[in-house]
Amino acid sequence: MSSRRHRSPSAAPLDDENLLPEILLRLPPQPSSLPRASLVCKRWRGLVSDPGFLRRFRIHHRRSPPLLGCFVEEPHGISFLPALEAPNRLPACRLSFQSGYNNRFKLLNCRHGLVLIADKTRHHQFLVWDTITGDQYHLAVPALFDTEEVVLVNGAMLRAAGDTHHFQVVCVATRRLDLHRRQAALACVYSSETGAWGNLISTPIQSDLDSQSSLHLYLFGITIMEAPAMLLGDSLYWTLTDDSSSILEFDLLRQSLAVMRMPKDVYKYEGHITVIRADSGGLGFLMLTDFTLQLWKRKIDCDGVASWGLEKTVELDKLLSLNPEKGSIMILGFAEENKMVFLGTFIGLFALQLHSLQFKKLSERTETKSISHCHPIESVYTADVGGEHGRAELLNNA
Repeated sequence: MSSRRHRSPSAAPLDDENLLPEILLRLPPQPSSLPRASLVCKRWRGLVSDPGFLRRFRIHHRRSPPLLGCFVEEPHGISFLPALEAPNRLPACRLSFQSGYNNRFKLLNCRHGLVLIADKTRHHQFLVWDTITGDQYHLAVPALFDTEEVVLVNGAMLRAAGDTHHFQVVCVATRRLDLHRRQAALACVYSSETGAWGNLISTPIQSDLDSQSSLHLYLFGITIMEAPAMLLGDSLYWTLTDDSSSILEFDLLRQSLAVMRMPKDVYKYEGHITVIRADSGGLGFLMLTDFTLQLWKRKIDCDGVASWGLEKTVELDKLLSLNPEKGSIMILGFAEENKMVFLGTFIGLFALQLHSLQFKKLSERTETKSISHCHPIESVYTADVGGEHGRAELLNNA
């Protein structure tokens, strides 16, 4: 007769020490999921508030994070605009950036729960802010980027897949080489694991500018637009200010820079164009002409020849019920994982999902008229799971 114990049906599966964490791991990655689970019982609360479980939860949902909202620069400092509805809506104060020198900070990028800020209170430094832990790290900009020949330094940041501790910062800029307008794009990568910047990477860039009609281009040549970088696969992308309308690509694996041309008739000015992930996952860009939004996608044929093709056209005045006679519209940002574009209009800030064309109004005109860029935060937010006050505030937030 077998002496093996048979587990009672009532003990399965939620009392199984190994199975329960796997079930809870698959809860939706919304801010209220784990706080709600923690209310079931003391055992569940201990499990979902365990740092190891929270780390696994963030990694498990990394490729499908919710759009919590966006960070914006305003005259009084850096603010958070929530995008979710209750009970997942995070109060604006929860992700506020606390500093006595808010007007001296410039937003550069937001990704994987981290925010990259140019810290003007300290001479040429980056500030990395972890929105989950609240930790802040100061990094000195590489010395070669702190010269008169380098203009408009930009940057981006990211974590490697499955890593919740370390991060990388990519510093990019353009540099004048001589008085004949020869220029180069520069890049350098910081690793928090090594605590140091890597080697300088550069590539020449050519300008098609044949006149002095643009004072900015005449004085500075080609520069990197201030819009946030877009991550696709192992590469980061920025748009360049130039008559040729170009995209700068930095390949993290190859540690290389490359410049690719856009179609000649692209309306390239800041606020009217941004690089995006296309619906199929490839490289694309959005172009705004008046109230018409065009989606372009980069295609490569069987011979390896690349070209651009128009994929979709959206009449924004009809979709958003806007009167073109009352004002203009601008592209303010793009959420990579959720494929949502942020649009600044004369009646407020909208987030538009490019595939479904569903949209949401995030803020009124009076609150957004000074915003030049939106920095979406797509993250699995777990900071409120362990604290009684934070958990109650989130669940009761309307």
